[in-house]
Amino acid sequence: MGGRSLGRRFGWLWAAYAASAFGTRFAFDAFSLIAITALGAGTTEVSFLAAAGLVAGAVVALPLGPWVEFRRKRPVMIAMDLVRCTALLTVPVAYAVGLLGFGQLLAVSVVVAAADITFSAAGGAFLKTLLPPEDLLVANARFESTTWTATVLGPPLGGFAVGLFGPVITIAADAVSYLLSALGIRAIGGSEPPPARREGPRLTRRDLWEGWRFILSHPVLRPLFVNTIMVNGLIMATAPLMAVLMLGQLGFAPWEYAVAFAVPCLGGLIGSRLSRSVVARYGRDKVLFVAGWLRVCWPVGLVFVQPGVPGLILVIVVEFCLITCIGVFNPVLATSRLETVPLDRAARTLSAWSIAGKLTTAALTALWGLLAALTGPRAAVGIAGALMLATPLLLPRNRRRAVPVSAHVDQKSGGRPRDQVTRAGESLLRTGARLRSGDGSRLDRDPGRSGPSGGAVESHDP
Repeated sequence: MGGRSLGRRFGWLWAAYAASAFGTRFAFDAFSLIAITALGAGTTEVSFLAAAGLVAGAVVALPLGPWVEFRRKRPVMIAMDLVRCTALLTVPVAYAVGLLGFGQLLAVSVVVAAADITFSAAGGAFLKTLLPPEDLLVANARFESTTWTATVLGPPLGGFAVGLFGPVITIAADAVSYLLSALGIRAIGGSEPPPARREGPRLTRRDLWEGWRFILSHPVLRPLFVNTIMVNGLIMATAPLMAVLMLGQLGFAPWEYAVAFAVPCLGGLIGSRLSRSVVARYGRDKVLFVAGWLRVCWPVGLVFVQPGVPGLILVIVVEFCLITCIGVFNPVLATSRLETVPLDRAARTLSAWSIAGKLTTAALTALWGLLAALTGPRAAVGIAGALMLATPLLLPRNRRRAVPVSAHVDQKSGGRPRDQVTRAGESLLRTGARLRSGDGSRLDRDPGRSGPSGGAVESHDP
């Protein structure tokens, strides 16, 4: 990436994303800490808070994807930042006057989750109009590297702040980060193409399901979609089980547990910085396929964790290898997805992808909690790791099928999207030729789902 500029407008978008990403990681697990320390909630209530907020937020966001599609994206992004800021600020205010309750935490988590999905959908569609296609990979790699940098630095700093000032202070800081993000997006300036026009005056059932219809009917997006939501869901489903296993049964100290999952995040930074060079050398389809296989080879090793330093080293190595592969895979996936989706369906498709990912993660987390109750956390972690080994079979294999490339904006035709259809192999050859000749020299979700393009939501959170 070389620090090469993608322009002033992208610089403001990247700065806005960095502010909100650091704020979110700084407040990592703050809701759970507040529920436990301030409200006396138990494990059942804390689990319900996490799962219910995720599911309800995804349901609330369902009609927002089509709504975003037919509006200019930058005002929507600013509005979602301000919604998240306002919702989060109600928590320290209620805490200060002694009125904070569990119901308010749940309501705030629902609003924030829905706004997250909506922001990501609008951000992906906006990025598609902001940069030429040859610059999307470097942009997504920068968002991905920012995510992992924030994940390395944010939780330790947040934990230190919680120790000094209590968990409410991190919620306030997260709220301020969204305000800074809104100001950064406003500073982007410039214009964007007019939004797509819907046929009738109101949203229809077809509008609501158009994103899923496009994904599931597409020969390349469909296998990538199923593979990604299953891998991310299985990874996240084992996160609470590893906490129980390491902090409970194996007797690791909280700081050891934090180190075990914070240090490997450096692998995400390394992987994201490598993504462009490996695509330039081997081609996008091959990188997606190989990185998709490599990222699922490691989690099964967690079943062998033991007490003491050897167990700690094992977790660090496994997580480092896993996250490095994710760091390569995520920006390439986000770029391929953006280039494949037509501009007039981008918001609906990205919203559908994110909603499905969150619902799958919530369902698998609940299911693996029940499985762990029957088999024990170690066995449940092993089962998840074994199932992940089969997920690469879902990756697309035939790279010679015709795939629609993104409907990029035709500035000469008044900002209307121009659909282009080509073959995946021909597209890769042209991309490689641009890279070798220097035309693509300026080439960062999940959760996944990175950054405004939708992939960062889907990243692996320790």
